[in-house]
Amino acid sequence: MGILSDDVVIISQSEKEGDPSVITINCPDKTGLGCDLCRILLFFGLNIVRGDVSTDGKWCYLVFWVIGKPNTRWNLLKMRLVEASPSFSWAFGISRCYLSDSESQPPKLPDLFLLKLACSDRTGLLYDVTEILYKLEINIEKVKISTTPDGKVMDLFFVTDTRELLGTVKRRDEVYEYLRDAIGESLISYDIELVGPEIAARSQASSSVAETLFSSDVSGEQLSGLHTSSNVSIAVDNSLSLVHTLIHITCQDHKGLLYDIMRTFKDFNIQISYGRFTIKRGRNCEIDLFIVQSDGRKILDSNTELLVTNPVELSGKGRPQVFHDIALALKKINTCIFSAEIGRHVMGEREWEVYKVLINEEESLPFQKSKIEEQVWTTLMGWE
Repeated sequence: MGILSDDVVIISQSEKEGDPSVITINCPDKTGLGCDLCRILLFFGLNIVRGDVSTDGKWCYLVFWVIGKPNTRWNLLKMRLVEASPSFSWAFGISRCYLSDSESQPPKLPDLFLLKLACSDRTGLLYDVTEILYKLEINIEKVKISTTPDGKVMDLFFVTDTRELLGTVKRRDEVYEYLRDAIGESLISYDIELVGPEIAARSQASSSVAETLFSSDVSGEQLSGLHTSSNVSIAVDNSLSLVHTLIHITCQDHKGLLYDIMRTFKDFNIQISYGRFTIKRGRNCEIDLFIVQSDGRKILDSNTELLVTNPVELSGKGRPQVFHDIALALKKINTCIFSAEIGRHVMGEREWEVYKVLINEEESLPFQKSKIEEQVWTTLMGWE
């Protein structure tokens, strides 16, 4: 049992160049659906200039205003959007047992293939190859390119196939024909083979640049040369709705912005009940999202962080019974500890012990933070 694809996705192409086309999607809802759809729009090179999303928890209605390219493959786009939309049975609980079993298992990763190309180097060669792979809906997962002194290039592309047909001879021949027409006489050899994910992992060499970018200890001076946006505002409001948390974001638009936001919510299993995305003058955009957690509740910070620091002796010994006194102080005021961590931190020439305790407010008696601080301080000083 299913829904006609014409009812699921409707694309109204713009009649005037520069005006947005309108994509309407009407289908059952699921957590992360917005991320999946925005990823497809990004894959097809579309720029979202406006968006509206609404759902009742089972059924959702999404409208995207997008700017396309002259060569946008609208029919193929519609097919991919329909494939990403949940089936009719999802909304009405049909095959519910099957869904429960499948959700308990990690999603199956697509087969990984190694595409090897040997070519004579020329300007624009890499662009021509990537453009062909894009048109064929082949995703590049990792790549390694090397050039020899005599002008030969060996390109290694670890790829997955959106159509999941790269294991067939017909699909491989199709890829070869497209690449041969695009590369021309520069093509020396071509090969595609199925590989395991462990091979791709070994192929990725460590890089000092990558280590710098992804290090948690990057300093402000190191970041000063990177392109970052300073006009970002994120506000969280729980007062406007009894059941939803409002996330209001103002920032500068960039390619794939809505996908990046949706992906973040999907990773944290956050459900978007209603959302609106608009671009104001220039590249400034505003996003309003009414969200709930997977359990249907608002996003509330139920933990308070308590920090206690203490200098360490030059011999490396810390002050005795600090953590004991912290736990005792919290017990006296019936405050529950959610998690605790003890570490050391060097500042200047002095080493400090740092005690970080998260207090669970939901399971504790209501106390002002000043009362907690006072009780911990009094116990540590032995003034009671």
